[in-house]
Amino acid sequence: MNKTKLCTYALLASVVSLSAYARPVSYPGGWTVMQMHDADRTSLHVHYSPTFKKSIGVRYENQQDDNTHLGGIQVNHLLKRINKKGSQANFYLKTFAGISSKEADIDPAGSLAFATDWETRRHFVSYEAHVEAVATKGSSFHQTGRIGIAPYIGDYGDLHTWLMLQVDHRPDDIDETFTATPLVRFFKGRDMLEAGVQLDTGKAMLNYIHRF
Repeated sequence: MNKTKLCTYALLASVVSLSAYARPVSYPGGWTVMQMHDADRTSLHVHYSPTFKKSIGVRYENQQDDNTHLGGIQVNHLLKRINKKGSQANFYLKTFAGISSKEADIDPAGSLAFATDWETRRHFVSYEAHVEAVATKGSSFHQTGRIGIAPYIGDYGDLHTWLMLQVDHRPDDIDETFTATPLVRFFKGRDMLEAGVQLDTGKAMLNYIHRF
């Protein structure tokens, strides 16, 4: 293998390994703990990846606006991965089935989400569309987009930093249909941390992911 091909594969491997921490499917045999908190909800998701295309786990979520609790099983599928010289794109399907509880009311609940992302070592773009349904409450729709840039390019094993802007659209929320959250992402080794503040409410976002 010539030097040019070696450099290309090394760069691609770096992109894959650095970006994988925020994604819903890990390497075969890998466990992941994902804790998410923002202005609307707090969740904990623990999953296992039997293959590089699928993960299965448990997820708990507290929706803060009405103190609704969700719990159940989530399965994530990598539908397609496109590797290019120095970049990668991914397409995912996420399915959830469980129960919703609020005070004494317990109902079946489920959700379906489509997510995609594209990135180089410098630039990042992602999008997710999410539909959630609860038996007695009906369904709701939520979509999220992100853009990001890395202010510096680190080597494998360094502390890596991304500056990002997240925009959320909730058509069912009359007061806050669109919200914007600037955030910073740090990751090193097996850990990733994101912190930001929603512009219109001043509420904090704090996400943490660890791979085993």
